[in-house]
Amino acid sequence: QVQLVESGGGLVQPGGSLRLSCVVSGIIYGIYDMGWYRQNPGEQRELVATISGGVRNYALSVKGRFTISRDNAKNTVYLQMNSLKPEDTAVYYCRVVHSRGTNWGQGTQVTVSS
Repeated sequence: QVQLVESGGGLVQPGGSLRLSCVVSGIIYGIYDMGWYRQNPGEQRELVATISGGVRNYALSVKGRFTISRDNAKNTVYLQMNSLKPEDTAVYYCRVVHSRGTNWGQGTQVTVSS
């Protein structure tokens, strides 16, 4: 059974930083792509960042502020978020695309507010 466990969300002031982690377990075949998405109530889920084969892709709104990285040995993907803005407030979801399909985490809340 594939499991994605996210952590690292919370409340932070504007300009602050957070680091999200997502540990993936239960996948015994290849992982093609790992990424982070975010969603607010009533809105569509949007891409934040993905990493695939070392190639990183970022939403324009986070480019230069967020960094995605991956530790293959730990099957973990990270999202370092710096210079956070109130508009970054959302539930952040981890996603993994692998040889048997796609799985999502349960989400972790990030709130940027003074």
